[in-house]
Amino acid sequence: MTVNINALEKSPNGSEKYPNRGRLLVKCPDGPGIVSALSKFLFDHGANIIESSQYSSDPEGGTFFIRIEFDCASLAEKRQDMEMNFASLAKQFDMDYRFAYGSDRKKTAIFVSKEPHCLLELLWEWQSGDLQTDIAFVAGNHQDARGMVESLGIPFHYIPANKDIRKQVEEEQVRLIEEYDVDVIVLARYMQILTPEFVERYPNKIINIHHSFLPAFIGARPYERAYNRGVKLIGATSHYVTNDLDEGPIIEQDIERVDHRDHVADLKKIGRSIERRVLARAVKWHLEDRVIVHGNKTIVFQ
Repeated sequence: MTVNINALEKSPNGSEKYPNRGRLLVKCPDGPGIVSALSKFLFDHGANIIESSQYSSDPEGGTFFIRIEFDCASLAEKRQDMEMNFASLAKQFDMDYRFAYGSDRKKTAIFVSKEPHCLLELLWEWQSGDLQTDIAFVAGNHQDARGMVESLGIPFHYIPANKDIRKQVEEEQVRLIEEYDVDVIVLARYMQILTPEFVERYPNKIINIHHSFLPAFIGARPYERAYNRGVKLIGATSHYVTNDLDEGPIIEQDIERVDHRDHVADLKKIGRSIERRVLARAVKWHLEDRVIVHGNKTIVFQ
């Protein structure tokens, strides 16, 4: 198999990397002095804070969350020492943390079935420079998307799938994910159930779009059930995949109003529009390290 090096190294929008841009995400027990200590640490390492967002679940005994984006000259040379030096501060405040860097452009794999609307939205956002990622490959259990994907120089892999060959299918998917060194997997209306082994291999790295405003109408055929129930609002939900069906940490949701005049086909048409924008936003926020998972919830710093 030939790997498209151009697709891996640079997207067609020519987006520049940010070699001196860093992000620090922290989760810890709340208490006084955390922001001051983080600011001083970054100042002592020559970093300039350019964006900071924080949240406390309860200032008295709750959990504190913060996302800091910073600029630091010669960050590539400093980052290893910076992370080593941060360990003692993290221990002091019992921090769960991670650093991320603008120079480390994430690689994305997209799984798709027949319906292309979510895939097309992601490709458009990628082309326009709003998704800062390299789309390593698209894998489909149908051939429908091959032309639109390969026309952009992105590798397309056709992997037929059904419940009887699920293990073999996922072995091939894992092989591709490891070969392309993928950071995040996006299920763009990929209509196959993932095995527990696959999900556990990539915790908080698989993003799904569900064509329902969860937790309403979990599972299949939500638009038909919504129509039969006479709902007045329909929506879509993007979430991380866990082994609890459609119950993973929610990243983004949106809705639109409908009424008795809208039949199932109308609901599906409206729903596709919601699905597209919800998934694109969720993927964008993940790529920009704006999401902290806390139990089965997320803190999203938009």
